[in-house]
Amino acid sequence: MTCAPDLNELTPEQLRALAAQLLSQVDTMGKKIHRDQAVIEQLTHEIALLKRYKFAKRSEQLSPDQISLLDELIDTDIAAIEAELKALHPAPVTAQPRQQPKRAPLPAQFPRTLIHHEPDNTQCACGCQLKRIGEDVSEKLDYTPGTFTVERHIRGKWVCNQCETLIQAPVPAQVIDKGIPTAGLLAHVMVAKYADHLPLYRQEKIFGRAGLAIARSTLAQWVGQTGVQLQPLVDALREAVLAQGVIHADETPVQMLAPGEKKTHRAYVWAYCTTPFADLKAVVYDFSPSRAGEHARHFLGSWDGKLVCDDFAGYKASFEQGITEIGCMAHARRKFYDLHVANKNQLASRRCTRPPASMK
Repeated sequence: MTCAPDLNELTPEQLRALAAQLLSQVDTMGKKIHRDQAVIEQLTHEIALLKRYKFAKRSEQLSPDQISLLDELIDTDIAAIEAELKALHPAPVTAQPRQQPKRAPLPAQFPRTLIHHEPDNTQCACGCQLKRIGEDVSEKLDYTPGTFTVERHIRGKWVCNQCETLIQAPVPAQVIDKGIPTAGLLAHVMVAKYADHLPLYRQEKIFGRAGLAIARSTLAQWVGQTGVQLQPLVDALREAVLAQGVIHADETPVQMLAPGEKKTHRAYVWAYCTTPFADLKAVVYDFSPSRAGEHARHFLGSWDGKLVCDDFAGYKASFEQGITEIGCMAHARRKFYDLHVANKNQLASRRCTRPPASMK
């Protein structure tokens, strides 16, 4: 056992050497402590991640309401497909008309707004004055949140007593041909579903409280047919977004019901939007059955600007074709969040509570 030297017997040179030796040992021990602390923090971080992966909610069972959402999508898609097929292959004029179900009259207690449509000129081509002999009446259902009203369109019939010429104002253009909803009601349904996140089964109940229960299947048909009519607007919006020099892109999974099967598979909705600093504030959504990068390449086409996105491999081929990659700061923020969850790191906490520019 080595005895500690008597400091009073040491020379100044020996004291300085001993002090240097002790400082060296302290420095070595400090470095070891730092290394051990780094290992402890790393292991603590990994344990926290493993606990989150093991005990956090990994999947969700479909509730009855969620299943009804899938039913709405089926009715919407069917209506949209039928509208597109009708536009591509109109029925022959000589075809026997299909018997349509009789529509129930709109409730009499709803306020009526009378809208008259008469010819601009009631003078017959033969020079005689036309005589009004009757009218055709059709009703369109309109909706102001909480209140239904009815537009009563009255189209007078005018006939010439001399040559029996009959004229009548044309039927006003409608979003859904021969349908009862006005453009305002359709706009309300679409905004409530896609902007306010109100599923059709909830809108059905809301309309029921307002005095008229509109079947969910009918609402779904309206949504599908309106979507087809809005396609030119979507195409124009896509061109406007692709005219920007910088675009943000991301994709999110959605469950799609496989045709003919009672199970779902993972599809994706791709979002392409302008930057927060652009004059145009626009987002275009593109649905695809998979996450393959070809869907992004097909949407972007010949666009060669700067793309803000995550590190998903599907975008890599686009970068090889001239598009400039800009990394997403939101994904870098996740690393700071993991540090904050693992050990309540104050620096990481400040980084987490300050959203990056790409998230604003």
